[in-house]
Amino acid sequence: MSDAKANSQATAGKPGDAAPRPLWRKLSIILVLVLLAGGATVGGLMMAMGPSSVMAMLTGGPAEAATDPKAESPKQAADSKGAGSAGGAATEIMPFKEIIVNITAITASGRRTSRFLKLNVALVYDAAQDADGLVSARQLYMRDAFQDYLRQLTERDLQGTQGLLTLKEELLRRARAIAGSEAPREILVADLIVQ
Repeated sequence: MSDAKANSQATAGKPGDAAPRPLWRKLSIILVLVLLAGGATVGGLMMAMGPSSVMAMLTGGPAEAATDPKAESPKQAADSKGAGSAGGAATEIMPFKEIIVNITAITASGRRTSRFLKLNVALVYDAAQDADGLVSARQLYMRDAFQDYLRQLTERDLQGTQGLLTLKEELLRRARAIAGSEAPREILVADLIVQ
């Protein structure tokens, strides 16, 4: 039995050996976590800002412009949208006055109530296809058709991304029908507020 006691005391080691081992382990875990956090931060910056901007930020130098041969400048992109004309950008933007209508909403108890819908939109149209000027001449008719459509909506119709896309599609369809051509290209929504 005395041998067993001697072995257990020998394996326990010195009292000072037990403290450095957990401290070294804790420090190594903290170091790994700090390195992981730093790597995640740099990776997030690379994804958000781009590698050249991150390197410029880290080195303190100026950010170099991206030299992608396929990239277009905003003017080139606008010119390519108006490809129907030979003389440059052919798209124009026609803003509408603010539209305020009542829409129907259903409360949690199932009761119907009225809400206000405030909408600021603009119509992007191809000026080359609108040689007669019918799009701008029929702006009031478009606004009236927009209001008729908006009054039929419920609050649920406007929820989420799908609701916004459906709204833009329907307004564009009405604008094209009133213009009598495919000149209207897109509806831009500046404000969409439901109160």
